[in-house]
Amino acid sequence: MAHPAPAPDPAALRARWREALLAAREGAPGPDPDPDPYAEDLLRRWSEPRRRYHTTAHLTAVLDHVDTLRAHAGDLAAVRLAAWFHDAVYLPERSENEERSARLAVRALTEAGVPEARTAEVARLVRLTVTHAPGPDDRDGAVLCDADLAILAAPPEAYAEYAARVREEYAFVPDEAFRTGRADILRQLLALPRLFSTPHGSEAWEDPARRNLRAELDLLTS
Repeated sequence: MAHPAPAPDPAALRARWREALLAAREGAPGPDPDPDPYAEDLLRRWSEPRRRYHTTAHLTAVLDHVDTLRAHAGDLAAVRLAAWFHDAVYLPERSENEERSARLAVRALTEAGVPEARTAEVARLVRLTVTHAPGPDDRDGAVLCDADLAILAAPPEAYAEYAARVREEYAFVPDEAFRTGRADILRQLLALPRLFSTPHGSEAWEDPARRNLRAELDLLTS
């Protein structure tokens, strides 16, 4: 069983949320001048006990990767907000998590005073994480998807911990069924012409990610 990493500092995450939300408002005052209640709801969701990989540590990592890729984004505020919402609703036994997360984003951001067009863009980006397949001109989609998949390129020890935590989240699935399903997912990823869409992702993350995926697939099928 993977050992939980220290939880990220909630105060630091609240500050990052506040920065993203205020930037998304474009200087307009929101109905509620205090953005912290929205952060509290999201942090509560990301801290649910059943989560093992999709935790505040994953949220922090995705936000960090978005910052790494920020030069490739067209609407950085929307991408940052989409990172906050992309796994806000997460039940591993359900297939509509992204849709429910997108609807949560629409409700919360509308209430928080984010302009309608940007709110719609956040929801679109959240839904894109179903496939992680942005179009060739979708700069913001490329940034969010690459940031979410960057764990695939982690050092082997960190990748192994990620894989173990994913298995813990699917503890309700029998071993043989999990191995078969996980192996199918890995084969699908390896069959893609590319895993990452941004220039940085392609250069820095593509090769190590494929090595990690092949190694995990070998373990599952040996």
